Amino acid sequence: MKPIDRLHAALLSWFGLGLAPIASGTFGTLGGVGLAILFLQAAPASWFMWLCLATALVLGVYGAATGDWSERHWGRKDPGEFVLDEVVGYLIAVAWVAPLGGQIFAAPYGPVAHLTIAFFVFRFFDILKPWPCRQLERLPGGLGIVVDDVAAGVWSWLVMAALYHFFA
Repeated sequence: MKPIDRLHAALLSWFGLGLAPIASGTFGTLGGVGLAILFLQAAPASWFMWLCLATALVLGVYGAATGDWSERHWGRKDPGEFVLDEVVGYLIAVAWVAPLGGQIFAAPYGPVAHLTIAFFVFRFFDILKPWPCRQLERLPGGLGIVVDDVAAGVWSWLVMAALYHFFA
């Protein structure tokens, strides 16, 4: 395998998380959790939303551009090994501007509660695929692979925003 193919396989499977024998999407979402933790630890809290959204944009564009490659590489449409879309969707879900605010998001467990609740909310929407997720999934190639998870991430972000305002 060429080095560029190894790089694509590593990134699209989010460094092997997508190779899990069961629930590869759930394991892939954990890659997004890891990035969110890194952003919370390595940067000021005011940067969190922007880091999540900018990273989601860059990874989403890359994933959409390499979707055809992934389908050829893994031999089927929307391969389960491709979990970069889960990372993108989760980063959108968790990008609420105040991960440390509100009663259920208050210190000392605020970031843990925020990331955990967003994980389950995102997985719910990613599996349920409410409108327009299911319709977007039908788009060809990488665009269809990625944008349904972007939509699930937006649904999740809306729920996280509502939870924040309800419990703040």
